[in-house]
Amino acid sequence: MQANRIVTAPPVPQTLNISQLKHLARAMRLIGQPAPLFHAVHEVAASAIGLRLITVMSYDAQHEEVERVYTNMPEVYPVGGRKKKQGTPWAKRVLRDLEPFRAETPQDIREAFDDHTVMTDMGLGSILNIPIAYNGVCVGTMNLTHEEGWYAAEHEALGLLVGSFLAPALVAGATVCAGKAASL
Repeated sequence: MQANRIVTAPPVPQTLNISQLKHLARAMRLIGQPAPLFHAVHEVAASAIGLRLITVMSYDAQHEEVERVYTNMPEVYPVGGRKKKQGTPWAKRVLRDLEPFRAETPQDIREAFDDHTVMTDMGLGSILNIPIAYNGVCVGTMNLTHEEGWYAAEHEALGLLVGSFLAPALVAGATVCAGKAASL
């Protein structure tokens, strides 16, 4: 017999207000990119969607690899961490088909990610991965993680809107990296 378990519904996603959109637009114009833009996206995603952990990954399609370029928990998930993402259902959905991925339980996270233990040991039980695309191609992902049951389908559209502001930083970063590689 299963013990009764109280499950709270995830919060209803907020709508973005004009001041949040202005904040994101202003951040894109600041010198010293991409840090100002990453911080602004973090702030808006936290207030409108909710999160305990946010990471932003750039995507290298040629090597089918993602690299962490922003995190709010650098001691656990440091910038520079790389992961191969070839041949997985997650990679097909997010990196190729440009569809958000949502896991609502720790079991869902375990089934989708090799590094699930780090997340679940921190009490994180749901995740929302947002593909960031430019010109029809994935350039990275915005990954929001929270307590179990936090993210619902309604959060996906809001995540796509907030995450879209990351495209310039991820495209510029890829261009810089490609330029460095070509000059070697």
